[in-house]
Amino acid sequence: MAPTRADKPFHGIALVLLATVFLGTSDATSKYLSATLPSIEIAWIRFFVFLLIMAPALVPGTPLYALRSRRTGLLVVRSTALLASALLFISSLGFIPIAEASATSFVSPLFVTALSIFILKESVGLRRWLATGVGLIGVLIVLRPGSGAFHPAAMFVIISALAWAVTLVLTRKMSGEPSLTMMAYAAVVGFIIMSALIPFVWVTPSWNDVFFGIVVGIASTAGQWVVVFAFRYANASVLAPFSYTQLLWVSFLGVVVFGEVPDVWTVTGAVIIVSSGLYTAHRERLRRSELIAQAELSPNP
Repeated sequence: MAPTRADKPFHGIALVLLATVFLGTSDATSKYLSATLPSIEIAWIRFFVFLLIMAPALVPGTPLYALRSRRTGLLVVRSTALLASALLFISSLGFIPIAEASATSFVSPLFVTALSIFILKESVGLRRWLATGVGLIGVLIVLRPGSGAFHPAAMFVIISALAWAVTLVLTRKMSGEPSLTMMAYAAVVGFIIMSALIPFVWVTPSWNDVFFGIVVGIASTAGQWVVVFAFRYANASVLAPFSYTQLLWVSFLGVVVFGEVPDVWTVTGAVIIVSSGLYTAHRERLRRSELIAQAELSPNP
């Protein structure tokens, strides 16, 4: 049975802010490792650590066993999308600044808007579509296609954001599925797929690489868990604006660790993308309030 949600928005906000620290640390560490290891190997280490952490939920007959589900197909698709998002984002970090990659990745809520129509059968109003268009303009400002500043690896981030949007929409579609089951499937599916790819790119890691690979795995897993707990205390529309603080954290790490100072185009585009995302979250909150009010006014059968 899925855990019930308590209405404690400040608890949820605090947890989301903590999650951005874990996830930003995972991204920065992945970028550091990209100088010595292939992206596939970094992702493989990440999911190997993820699998070890989730091991208690993978043993049949134990109280924590979480692989039993009637939605195995959807869980595998969701897990594959999550893996694709992680792998493509890590692949981009070896070529473009981390602040630029992170700013571009926040286009995912705009993809969620579009995917919600086809997967969740939701209706999307004109104002949310306009916000989506504005957000895409922000992405174009960050990436500047056609200019000398554009790097083809930026497309990895766009596809990564699309894969992450698929993950979010499927998570919403399976809202009754226990979080532990979703995490367990993500660990197993991700590790199996990456283990099939790793022999083709294997580079023997140094102990330094192993250490930071473990950091990536622990930080990314911790970030995902904290986000799960955050959603027990508040709605997505309440928490979404605070997820953008991750951009500040990774920008800080980019300057301190890699000497990457975001240029005016990245900052301008990021502001537009974030503003679009905030407005989309606002419209989602209003829409949810309207649905609740309609449900309360409708006569009981």
